[in-house]
Amino acid sequence: MAYQLLKRLSLIGAVLALCVVVLGAYVRLSDAGLGCPDWPGCFGTLTVPESESAIQQAQIAFPDKPVETGKAWKEMAHRYLAGALGFVVLAIFVFTWKERRIVKMSPHLTTGLLGLIIFQALLGMWTVTLLLKPVIVSAHLIGGMTTLGILTWIAHRCYGQFNVISISPSLKLAIRLAVLVLLGQIFLGGWTSTNYAALACTDFPTCHGVWMPDMNFKDAFHLVRELGQSADGGQLTLASLTAIQWTHRIGALIVFLYVGALGLKLIKIPEMKILSILLVTVMLTQIVVGIGNLVMHLPLLLAVAHNLGAALLVVIIVVINSKITPKTYRQSK
Repeated sequence: MAYQLLKRLSLIGAVLALCVVVLGAYVRLSDAGLGCPDWPGCFGTLTVPESESAIQQAQIAFPDKPVETGKAWKEMAHRYLAGALGFVVLAIFVFTWKERRIVKMSPHLTTGLLGLIIFQALLGMWTVTLLLKPVIVSAHLIGGMTTLGILTWIAHRCYGQFNVISISPSLKLAIRLAVLVLLGQIFLGGWTSTNYAALACTDFPTCHGVWMPDMNFKDAFHLVRELGQSADGGQLTLASLTAIQWTHRIGALIVFLYVGALGLKLIKIPEMKILSILLVTVMLTQIVVGIGNLVMHLPLLLAVAHNLGAALLVVIIVVINSKITPKTYRQSK
């Protein structure tokens, strides 16, 4: 009974985390990240002001921020969903400590997960109070993907099939490193999005008609700065935005080559064949969607799909890592 409850919680948590990541991307890309000027409520309440009197009170409390109910509801929907995820993670944390002799899962993993969720909540607050500061928003994205990865790992440890898979130490290391390679590229993608550099150059495969455009890396990757500003407080130049997007393209090429080679290796292993096909398919789709975002000038549907693709790659890579890790705890019926 105890183990079955953990299984359900872990699966619910993984699905919720995926939804939170995708909805968060939709909120950000639809320019609703500041739909509510305060946190955790919205214009001083736990819902969105819609009646005439509520809107008037909101305007008095926040005179510099107009009430846009559509954007506010998007932001609050994301907060409600993230809150539900937080309660699920808290339940998993309490359960694994209370029943650790039964489920045989290290409670330290869920302790770290709970700490990450708390930090994510703080990043969500700072995203609003610091007015979409790029390093905060990018860290929030990485935190969301990491949360998704950990919950996917826990769910797969509960639901997955674990046969002994014989692979070389070098291939095992390559599978482990794939997580870091992918997260690095996700950070670059988040940095591109949060700095509004996705359309810094819209031609492909060149940028501004050349292979090596004019770029300013110093300001482009200066982490501690305000949105749209350079390191010295001036306006962020096109050369800086170009450097951000060009770097993201190079990162995509590295991921394509690394994950592609890894997929071709894994497809030869019977237990990994389906996963490797999924991995390569999602990766190729990501490349196509990324190019589509450039040439079609970032349509909302494709932009959100690009974030969904990144999340699915995280899920697949984590499952592959789980499958090569021996199961160390006992299932209790």
